[in-house]
Amino acid sequence: MRTHSNWITRAETRADGPAVRAIHLAAFETPLEADLVDALRADSSWIDGLSIVSVGSDGRPVGHALLTRCHIADTPALCLAPVAVLPEYQKTGAGSAAVRAALQAAEDMGERYVTVLGHPAYYPRFGFARASAHGIGLSIEVPDEAMMALALDEAHPLPSGTVRYAAPFGI
Repeated sequence: MRTHSNWITRAETRADGPAVRAIHLAAFETPLEADLVDALRADSSWIDGLSIVSVGSDGRPVGHALLTRCHIADTPALCLAPVAVLPEYQKTGAGSAAVRAALQAAEDMGERYVTVLGHPAYYPRFGFARASAHGIGLSIEVPDEAMMALALDEAHPLPSGTVRYAAPFGI
């Protein structure tokens, strides 16, 4: 277990599945993200130890961050998505703690690159920068500032190419 910003984070366990689903259902207007997590769990892109929960003092998961396998061209990378926090715990650091713990777990596993398609005001705090500056793009149109990437190891700069997501993303 790791503590970030007074939050305890840990890898999701099999027993956490319903709580993680409930977090995504509560955090988003549609079930798409919750369904995506369920589909990714059954996909070969899933990597044990990279689905991270932030837990409350009672041990109940209140935040979740997921990293799964993707590729930048032919180079293995990770995709950060989705990230969610129960509405009553948003803006408390629970999401940031889960993201930081997930990135640390990935680095500890020897992973080198992470991509995220997300809010350009949120993800730079973790070191993400505009992916297009590194020649990284998607096969679909998205706002340039929303597609970001991060090299976990400075000795290995980001590769360039088109990001290929796991099949459940539908991209």
